[in-house]
Amino acid sequence: MLVCFVMTDKPPDYELADRMALTEPAQVKAIGHPLRTTILQLLHERAATVTELATALERPKSTVAHHVDVLARNGLLQVVRTRKVRAIEERFYGRTARLFYVTAEPSPAGAAASGDFNDFEVAARESAAAFEEGRLWGFIRHARITEDQVSEFWGRMAELVEEFDRLPRSGETTYGFAIGIYPTAHPTLPPAE
Repeated sequence: MLVCFVMTDKPPDYELADRMALTEPAQVKAIGHPLRTTILQLLHERAATVTELATALERPKSTVAHHVDVLARNGLLQVVRTRKVRAIEERFYGRTARLFYVTAEPSPAGAAASGDFNDFEVAARESAAAFEEGRLWGFIRHARITEDQVSEFWGRMAELVEEFDRLPRSGETTYGFAIGIYPTAHPTLPPAE
């Protein structure tokens, strides 16, 4: 099964690979932080400096610099150009790929308690205000299906996520789009007699 992390439809103002497999746990952890995910999303449009990212994120420059460093160390960001500003070299960072993907593996016991990132926790926090305003749309369904069907369905969902990410950037509001599939402990009927 693949978990896709897609952010862009065409290369921004710098060169980058089409796809990149994340094979190291540190890479997966690097994209697992919500602020780093937002940084990658911002770099979808164009390369940016730490100062520009800090301004956009309304976070201290030192905090953003730390997260940019984590992404760069793990091969998710690269310096795409530099410029001199009052004798200091300013770096512009860009993504290394349009699509990042990893093989999904079950989390070890206790991982959620240790602060690991969960897309649905983030979506729940982000969507609370939209729910209160009556602007939250969603579905949840349950079906007993095979692992092969799960893999096939996940591939189709990943294509939908990619389509969402390819939409032209416009409008005043950034919308979240959460999608997933997961095993549950829902009861099942016994075989028919």
